[in-house]
Amino acid sequence: MEWHRLSGKIAGAAATGALLLAAGFALAGWMPGLLVPALALGVGALAYAAARRFLEVPLDHAHSALRQIHHQDFDALSANRQLPHDELGALLRRVDRTGQALEEEIEKLKRLENYRREYIGNVSHELKTPIFTIQGSAETLLSGALDDPDANRSFVEKIHRNAGRLDNLARDLSEISKIETGELQMSAEPFDVGELASDVLEAVESVAERKEITLRARLPDDLPRARGDRDRLLQVLTNLADNAIKYNSAGGFVEIVARLLPSDEIKLSVVDDGIGVDPDHVPRLTERFYRVDKSRSRSQGGTGLGLAIVKHILSAHDRTLQVESTPDQGSTFSFTLPLAEEAARRPFS
Repeated sequence: MEWHRLSGKIAGAAATGALLLAAGFALAGWMPGLLVPALALGVGALAYAAARRFLEVPLDHAHSALRQIHHQDFDALSANRQLPHDELGALLRRVDRTGQALEEEIEKLKRLENYRREYIGNVSHELKTPIFTIQGSAETLLSGALDDPDANRSFVEKIHRNAGRLDNLARDLSEISKIETGELQMSAEPFDVGELASDVLEAVESVAERKEITLRARLPDDLPRARGDRDRLLQVLTNLADNAIKYNSAGGFVEIVARLLPSDEIKLSVVDDGIGVDPDHVPRLTERFYRVDKSRSRSQGGTGLGLAIVKHILSAHDRTLQVESTPDQGSTFSFTLPLAEEAARRPFS
């Protein structure tokens, strides 16, 4: 329909030119001489103006837009310009929108490429330290320390500790990959929050005792059951509690708190009075391999993927991790869960 209207405009201009031309020939019999050339020139000018108005200028715009897209000059493409309100104008606007969509896709690919390079660099960096330690310890043992009873045990312990670090890194990388690709499916079953909190405290009890950290739970007696993947949520809370213990000092505490919200959700929090986090670092805590204090984080034995896994597990539950932290005062990591009865009507997708 649009092209029919365009054809009609051009045909109308041509018909007008033909009518003027016919009139010119009709008048030529009475006014020979300059009349015919003048009318012919007028008709030619009219035909040129019509062609330029309806074809040449829009096609120049189209050619310019395609050239800008080819050279990825998207800023020039998005600049405001006058386009005709006809079919060619609509086509040009579509070209502009295509260019803008292409710009967004190119920017997305650039971000993914930068992310890929950063991710590979981070993995490589995390692998180097334990591998170098294992290699160095093994070479020292082979060079004679193996026969020295005062030294060989120390080097074997280093090898064992760093081999465990490599194992943890490989396991975390595998797990986060499975979660992201959907290979690791989440279930949605009712469970008792109090029992979950008890299992978390039991899992981190030995670590807390070594650091002289007090563990406790604060939950209302009549707290209803929540709904979610209990095993994965156990992993979330254990990870948060373990971090709270690691970044705390002797005599501190770590507490699991649960309360019922007016929105008929249960809010679970891991609260500590540890070293806290500067507000500038909080938005990046769940990024892979992000460390606030790199040297301290590595000395604690973490892989830098724990909070990233937490984020992905909660995301699979349509939940987000909320962080409140004050340096030298402590941190609170929280998330909400639906009640078992409510979630039964709205299962996870």
